[in-house]
Amino acid sequence: MEQDLYDMIADYMEKGYLDNIIDMFRYEPEVYPAAKRLISDERMRVRLGAIALFETLAEINFVHLVEIADSIAPLLKSETALIRGDAAYSLGIIGDKRHIAELQGALGDEHPDVAEAAKDSIEAILQRTTA
Repeated sequence: MEQDLYDMIADYMEKGYLDNIIDMFRYEPEVYPAAKRLISDERMRVRLGAIALFETLAEINFVHLVEIADSIAPLLKSETALIRGDAAYSLGIIGDKRHIAELQGALGDEHPDVAEAAKDSIEAILQRTTA
């Protein structure tokens, strides 16, 4: 993904243009790599917007959620606890059974909030798959 495109998406997210970004994800597959970068952005509003984006895409049963989740899963190994926690939480929203093993690896995270997010996400994924 080009830096300029990512910068535009992140700036839109920071300004609260979530609907525009949802449409971009629905109709422009080249923006999918932005998901990983939005979760790890230094701006809180961008990270929170990314969570809202994932929640909305999950509500509409967006067919490419697994691809997006696959790009986020490596963030469980980030050096930053906040990013690890946001990644774990995001996987709970959009992940599938394949992500449980990666989340289980985060259950022993040194930061208790990350471990709790991983636990909650595993439970959310299991609930969705048994419902």
